[in-house]
Amino acid sequence: MWTILYLVSIIAANVITAKFAPIVLGDMIVPCGSFLIGATFVFRDFTQNQIGKSNTYKVIALALFLSGVTSYFLGDGLYIAFASLIAFLLSETSDTEMYSRLKMKMEYKVLYSGIVGGALDSVVFVVVGLSPIGLNVLSWNQVILAIIGQMVVKTVMQFIALLVIKAVQGRARRTY
Repeated sequence: MWTILYLVSIIAANVITAKFAPIVLGDMIVPCGSFLIGATFVFRDFTQNQIGKSNTYKVIALALFLSGVTSYFLGDGLYIAFASLIAFLLSETSDTEMYSRLKMKMEYKVLYSGIVGGALDSVVFVVVGLSPIGLNVLSWNQVILAIIGQMVVKTVMQFIALLVIKAVQGRARRTY
């Protein structure tokens, strides 16, 4: 179940980002898909719990392929596809490795690995894809604001996941 949610959330985040205008929060511009990207890290962690680390890397490879196919059909240009590929590989690998190595309660592993994965995803995608060294659609000042906006949204999603996991665990303990 978690694997399917993970794969669907990756595709949905790409489609939502392509089809909906970004949300403007003050000076920050946040792609709508950022809300779902935060959740993908949680689904990836649960996938790893369910099928193990090595099989999770196979699922990440499938997700990368599906993301590329989705980008192609959405008409994303080369810079966007390349930025997405690099950001995806770095963020998902870091999330997987951090989650595997942290020795703490699961909900905190999800939180910390997701925050790092989300930060890497935000920085790499915006710098490689949108900055003056990429498509040049954002100035360096806008790049900083775009990164901050995405990181805030993805971090909030990790904290929401933490609260949900704790609530579910607390309820499960009370029912037994």
